[in-house]
Amino acid sequence: MVARAPSTARSTQGPRWRRSIATVFASTVLVLAPVAGPAWAHPTSPPGDAPAWCRDSGTTAQLDEVISTTLRETGVPGAVVGVWGPHCRYEKAFGVADEATGAPMRTDFYHRIGSETKTFTVTGVLQLVDEGLVGLDDPIGDYVPGVPEGDRITLRQLARMQSGLFNYSEDEQFQLDLVTDPYRPFTPQELLGYAFAHPLDFPPGEGFHYSNTNTILLALVIERVSGLPLHQYIEERVLQPLGLEDTSFPTDNTFPEPHAQGYTRTTLDGSQTVATDWNPSWGWAAGAMISTLDDMRTWARAVATGTLLEPETQAQRLETVTPPGFNPGAGYGLGIFDAEGWIGHNGSLPGYQTLAVYLPERHLTLVVLLNTDEPVPGSNGEAPSSAFGTAITQVISPDHVFDLSPA
Repeated sequence: MVARAPSTARSTQGPRWRRSIATVFASTVLVLAPVAGPAWAHPTSPPGDAPAWCRDSGTTAQLDEVISTTLRETGVPGAVVGVWGPHCRYEKAFGVADEATGAPMRTDFYHRIGSETKTFTVTGVLQLVDEGLVGLDDPIGDYVPGVPEGDRITLRQLARMQSGLFNYSEDEQFQLDLVTDPYRPFTPQELLGYAFAHPLDFPPGEGFHYSNTNTILLALVIERVSGLPLHQYIEERVLQPLGLEDTSFPTDNTFPEPHAQGYTRTTLDGSQTVATDWNPSWGWAAGAMISTLDDMRTWARAVATGTLLEPETQAQRLETVTPPGFNPGAGYGLGIFDAEGWIGHNGSLPGYQTLAVYLPERHLTLVVLLNTDEPVPGSNGEAPSSAFGTAITQVISPDHVFDLSPA
């Protein structure tokens, strides 16, 4: 997910198969169209405060053009894009789901969502905060023994990527173990073992480093306090209350049909590989979940507005720090980011990338699903999901253009 940098202020871009946070609409149609294509939903004339693109009959064509151009420029095989706002909706698939057969992408595909999983895990912790069962400033050592500096690192620092703990997915032995046998299961204890073999990157609370290790530890807190396995807790306490029936937390490499093939390049020889059925257990609480376009639409709004949390807890979640080297318009909170007003998260694991964000000021939701995690050609490791986010928001929210690129 992120690569090692020489200083304690860490970069948020990383190896091409471990990247996460750095990592529409108008037509003459006046009724909802089938899920398979773009649509406008105009039961009445749009109100005066509706986003401009809701009233612009040329926006659908403009979005079609910028998404197609971005698909070509990034080299992404296929993309599914959804944008929703007051009285308008755009849902469309682009490109191919299977390069061998040429089968097209579809808007009803299931999708591996990578680090979007972090938003679910951190929401679970914040629910326990609301119940008075844990405190954000509790040390992780109160719940999980053996954590380096565990008496100083707090749950808040873990959720905001300020613990200083080494990111296990940057460990060279882990990387070799994963690409040598991508179908093997990993346990949380094994993942922490890779991380704890390294010294902290910086003293707790004194830097920023996007680290999957943090989220693994938060998940262990959920399991200890709730008495439930993480996947069961997420199912009962997060998915069911929101009706996210097509979202799941697999405990193996199970992948519901239909889905696209996922393409990546390994660090062994640099060749393209199909990673569709790789076991996501190596990401666990930080990256193993599966969802759909429609469910991610619901989740993006829910997580950004704090649907499952008390207002005070959500306010703490949205208190962000700006990662070193990034522009002031980008900040990371408790398992969530704010990029020029767009609140949410991205996700990346071998073969797939996801972006699910919400713009409260305009009541806009954007979801992008891609079937590769390979960086944008000619870029400094830019995630393709970020390129799509920027291109699309230039159309739908030109005064709030999504940007996770370094300053």
